[in-house]
Amino acid sequence: MKACIMCGGEGTRLRPLTFDRPKPIIPILNTPSVVHLVEHLAVEGFNEIVLTIGYKGNEIQDALGDGRLFGVHIEYVRDKIKHGTAGSIKNAEHLLKNEPFIVIGGDHVMDLNLRELYRFHEHNDARVTIGLLPIEDPKDYGIADMDVFNRIHRFLEKPGSGEIFSNLASTGIYVCEPGILDLIPVDNNYDFAKDLFPKMMHNNEKINGYLVRGHWTDIGNSSAYRQACKWKLEKLPGTVINGHFNSQGARVLGPVNIGNGVSIGSDSALVGPIMIGENTTIGNQVLIGPYTSIGSNCVIKDGARILSAIIFNDVEINTQTSISGAIIDNSTKIGCKCVLETGTVIGPRVVLRDNVTIHSNVKLWPEVVIEKDSDISETQENPR
Repeated sequence: MKACIMCGGEGTRLRPLTFDRPKPIIPILNTPSVVHLVEHLAVEGFNEIVLTIGYKGNEIQDALGDGRLFGVHIEYVRDKIKHGTAGSIKNAEHLLKNEPFIVIGGDHVMDLNLRELYRFHEHNDARVTIGLLPIEDPKDYGIADMDVFNRIHRFLEKPGSGEIFSNLASTGIYVCEPGILDLIPVDNNYDFAKDLFPKMMHNNEKINGYLVRGHWTDIGNSSAYRQACKWKLEKLPGTVINGHFNSQGARVLGPVNIGNGVSIGSDSALVGPIMIGENTTIGNQVLIGPYTSIGSNCVIKDGARILSAIIFNDVEINTQTSISGAIIDNSTKIGCKCVLETGTVIGPRVVLRDNVTIHSNVKLWPEVVIEKDSDISETQENPR
């Protein structure tokens, strides 16, 4: 079975996390999210994978290679201009024209049964089958009106107030017959939801829906990204210690996954699920709470409190600092007695001096320096 993963976008809604990397390389449990996606596709039986790449696409190629590490074969097609979702697939037509294929966004995180969706499509006569999932607030998605025979009669992208006729949201996962490539114009910014599906419905061409079950999100914003990390942490099977581990009487309540060379000081407490990367040092009387992921080569000093946070690599957190529900990118240094509130997103190489408070949902762009005793309630950008 063949899959096409779209990885060409710039991920502007996830800035500052996408200044240094494309969105599919953002880590989930210290592994690029696209690696989790390819591993899931491999388990589901999709062993021929096409990736359309654009912004910082070389980093995606470096992470995945030719796919043999994951038991699949990967080929890449570079989008030199913005083609739109359907236009990007058209750009890869020479690799997709021989059999049905599944289309997936490079920012998707899921545990859905994709093989079941593909088989349903094979046994029905629609040219496209859309994976649908009931959600509470579908206004940021395409929504579909589907009958008992799985036929979609209406489809509306990002409905406004008074237009939400259904809570069946499109996951952006489509199983397509290669013939739909003939409906997509060449060298045009053409979208599945905004252009192709309305055109097909106007022409009375059959589009099916299929109700998928399980976890799914696209990490299009920091809230969805934190949710995806939480799902993955919930699946940790138990306590795993990889290689050498030094603990001076710390209390560890699993599940936790601890990398090689991790050191934890005295009277510290870890309450899982938690992921800690290799060569990270945790001081004395540090509290690390559930749903926290910490990268490699980090230093967390005495008395720090970290709850439901996502911390990348080479981050330094000084004494008595409190971090709750924040995301912190690579090589950031945080001073003593700082407070980072829920929803804070800190870009790479940021410096926070001592006694700084960052209020909820504030973002700090890369290399911003926040001086001592500052109270920051608005996003801080810098020219890039």
